[in-house]
Amino acid sequence: MAWLILLAASVVEILMGLSLKYADGWTKPVPSILGIITALGSVYLLTHAMKDLPAGTAYAAWTGIGSVGITVLGMVLFGDPVTWFRIACIALIIVAVIGLRFVEA
Repeated sequence: MAWLILLAASVVEILMGLSLKYADGWTKPVPSILGIITALGSVYLLTHAMKDLPAGTAYAAWTGIGSVGITVLGMVLFGDPVTWFRIACIALIIVAVIGLRFVEA
């Protein structure tokens, strides 16, 4: 169950990243407020996942999943560069998160 909570925290973290992108440097109130709310929600869920997972594992997986999600969405939604090196780095993060999951199984 802790891993599902951690996954939910990561999804909310991705929503936070999107909100902050749309906040345009805190100049747009609605996305700015959504960014704050989703940041709090993500950390709230992360703390619950940490009840049953080691702190380092939970934090590394949370940031890894969030990083992959916002990086992919940046490429899809905002035209961020898509290069073989970026894809390879994303793949390495995914492998690392999966590895952490199986170490904790």
